[in-house]
Amino acid sequence: MKRALALSFVLITAAACNRADAPPSRFGFGRAATPAEIQTLDIDVGPDGVGLPAGQGTAVSGAPVYAAKCATCHGSAGEGTPIAAALVGRIPNDSFNYATSTGGDRRKTVGSWWPHATTLYDYIRRAMPFDKPGTLTPDEIYAVTAFLLAKNEIVKDDFVIDVTSLPAVKMPSRDRFVADDREKSNRVR
Repeated sequence: MKRALALSFVLITAAACNRADAPPSRFGFGRAATPAEIQTLDIDVGPDGVGLPAGQGTAVSGAPVYAAKCATCHGSAGEGTPIAAALVGRIPNDSFNYATSTGGDRRKTVGSWWPHATTLYDYIRRAMPFDKPGTLTPDEIYAVTAFLLAKNEIVKDDFVIDVTSLPAVKMPSRDRFVADDREKSNRVR
């Protein structure tokens, strides 16, 4: 009886492992995404501005957008709240010494930390407002970007931010970042 049971188990197991029962290479549902569908998701912006859409904004036009869509979390002046980080605040005369900082005293705001202004646009475009990401128009994003750059004393209130001017904005920390080649990744400037 034991032999018959063992033989049955082996035969059933062998039958279950039959290669003919391999899953199909295609399941017969879904379709390939169209170029238009892919383009709606291809919204990243590089440090050089590649990927920026048409549009423009100033700090003046960005103030009401910030007040309506950003201040609830980040504070009315970008000072931060218990639920969201500070966006405004630079070290006086931009003299913060990143090389000697222990880390705890690094205040990472738009004005003191971000290396590229285009990264600010990219992040706002993809992730903000937190409760409704992707709902801001390109002009609103340019305006909020200009507002934050002006609040951090990087551009003037009437400076027009657009596809050409945004990549040209020199952030205070740009030269403090180094390429991480993984050979000496603890380098700082």
